[in-house]
Amino acid sequence: GIASTWEPELVQEMTNVIREQMRSVGAHHALAPVIDVARDARWGRVEETFGEDPYLVAQMGIGYVKGLQGEDLKSGVVATAKHFVGYSMSEGGMNWAPAHIPPRELREVYLHTFEAAVKEGGLASLMNAYHELDGVPCASSRELLTDILRGEWGFDGTVVSDYFAVNMLQQYHKLAPDKAGAARLALEAGIDVELPATDCYGSQLLEAVQRGDVRESLVDVAVRRVLMQKFALGLFENPYVDAGAVSFDTPPQRQLARTIAQKSIVLLKNEGALLPLNKDVGSIAVIGPNADQVRHLFGDYSYPAHIETLLEAYRKNPFGQSLPDDIAEMKDFIQVVSVLDAIKSAVSPQTVVRYAQGCAVRDESRAGFAEAVAAAQQSDVVILVMGDKAGLTDDCTSGEGRDRATLGLPGMQDELVQAIYETGKPVVLVLLNGRPLTLDWMARDIPAILAAWFPGEEGSG
Repeated sequence: GIASTWEPELVQEMTNVIREQMRSVGAHHALAPVIDVARDARWGRVEETFGEDPYLVAQMGIGYVKGLQGEDLKSGVVATAKHFVGYSMSEGGMNWAPAHIPPRELREVYLHTFEAAVKEGGLASLMNAYHELDGVPCASSRELLTDILRGEWGFDGTVVSDYFAVNMLQQYHKLAPDKAGAARLALEAGIDVELPATDCYGSQLLEAVQRGDVRESLVDVAVRRVLMQKFALGLFENPYVDAGAVSFDTPPQRQLARTIAQKSIVLLKNEGALLPLNKDVGSIAVIGPNADQVRHLFGDYSYPAHIETLLEAYRKNPFGQSLPDDIAEMKDFIQVVSVLDAIKSAVSPQTVVRYAQGCAVRDESRAGFAEAVAAAQQSDVVILVMGDKAGLTDDCTSGEGRDRATLGLPGMQDELVQAIYETGKPVVLVLLNGRPLTLDWMARDIPAILAAWFPGEEGSG
């Protein structure tokens, strides 16, 4: 979405806010930005990227890093560029699958964005990718993580593993017989920090060092880099935060979110100057699975999406535990309004606004079609709010692990659009989407189409 603004300055303004918020609560290392160049829309994580053009991705990435890290890390947050490298060009668009990229394309397209982040952005951290590149897992590639990154580009920060990537050298890639062997491969390649927690870099690594199976000097190098970064952040001199100075969700921050959302929306089509709609229009039908869903305004790595992931995990394997009510009920949404509510607040008091869901994002039921068609028939104009739901839960259609074989609207949405179009009413199609979609006949016949991506907390307005 923010890449569609074509304004790296906005990215830097956004990450300035993120930096201030993170520092205020004592967080000093961010696992962002994603600067993968995404050219296969089947891949679920397309929504997390800045798109398909290496120059645009690089400029957005530089802005992201500069805003997050600030002028000096003593008041900044470590930015982590990911995923190094070629992660977005996996076989079949499937997460974790191998990538096969010729050397020149690798340099000119996929390495280019990371090189720019290092040399122009002053990048302080980098994360390996899960997959194998031409048969070599990135987590064990010294060529990538040391020779190119440090030797050619002069990178002097820390390299962190993607979650469980070190253990995957044993369990997934089958390169090591145990966790200690996986740790040795990762350390030799140049991974300094294991995330999300100490596993392979734990007791088994210690025992391997004591046995002489892993050189102590390998550990020394990683420890030295981590300590240097902590000194640069000022954590030894000033490890605490002022709890009274924490400030979130201020009016200027919300205004910035609104500005970014407004500039990110793309008008794909507007035949007959249907848009903008007259606020005094007699009646509007607002229809679709994303019309009255605040949750669907957010991407897969947003807080609301991850709370939902946590809830699903507990339902599948509760371990006899329960979640606090304020998490289970997701009360954090109270300051965000849906597209439907935003439309109601924007039109005149005399305008009649009718709502019907029609269908869910990805179910197979047409039970709501009749109500939606009736709402459309009674109204002067129809706003269809369709698209994806982003996240990691089973009902999501976009996000990490949500790769797709086809690129049309999920579920029964295409049929719902067809049913509404056949009423003969003027239709505005609004897409809350994480990847480019194949619209087929809609691109030809629907008079007005907006791509709104996942516009966030201020996106509905």
